Amino acid sequence: MARSLETYDLLSFDCYGTLVDWEGGIVQGLKPLLDRLDKQHPLKDDKIAILQRYKHHEGRIQEAFPTLKYASILSKVYEELASEWDLRETITDNESVAFGASIGSWPAFPDTLPALRELQNHFKLVILSNVDKESFSKTLTGPLGGFKFDATYIAEEIGSYKPDLNNFQYLVQHCERDLQVPKEKILHTAYALVHDLVPAQKLGLGTCWIERKPNAMGGELSQVQGQLSLDFQFRSLGDMADAIRDLE
Repeated sequence: MARSLETYDLLSFDCYGTLVDWEGGIVQGLKPLLDRLDKQHPLKDDKIAILQRYKHHEGRIQEAFPTLKYASILSKVYEELASEWDLRETITDNESVAFGASIGSWPAFPDTLPALRELQNHFKLVILSNVDKESFSKTLTGPLGGFKFDATYIAEEIGSYKPDLNNFQYLVQHCERDLQVPKEKILHTAYALVHDLVPAQKLGLGTCWIERKPNAMGGELSQVQGQLSLDFQFRSLGDMADAIRDLE
């Protein structure tokens, strides 16, 4: 028998892509590069393709430099994209650094804060994010309005980036130690199938997909067929909050 949402005690969230409009923030941050592309360039107005190229470079760099701060990862991605698009000689160091520093300005989705406030009435809420401390602090005080999570576990302190299972082992160990919540009571809630939900399920966590469609980097179920059996699926975080409210 499928479990009900109310049988869980804790929701662990990916932040960027689930709570914060990661894709929109990235495209906006890449605008100085995109503006330099020739009008006939095949990626000029293709948001999906642009983000897929971004994702390719980010994943490769994170794997090669698992302890590098996320802001620095972004700066390297910016430089790699500039090289790929034959624009490397046109950019400055300040430009790539500015892209890395843009993380804290990426906007929250409109439903994020209302949904978090509702979900907080029913669960402990925890962040598990591929980010550095400084960037997440800016996100927390800015777009997330100072929301009080029960705990935050981020890549800089863990020493690796998702989808590394180490990040999820860290989550389980610290939720048990810090919050007295066992693994079977944790529901990992995210929009990224490969980076979040597949490894979470491998470790025995409950999984909830927040689709956030249309999206370019979260993935499609067809891509993880045979690797993932979702426990829950919602179009948005607001829909998830509505579902738990309806159980009252």
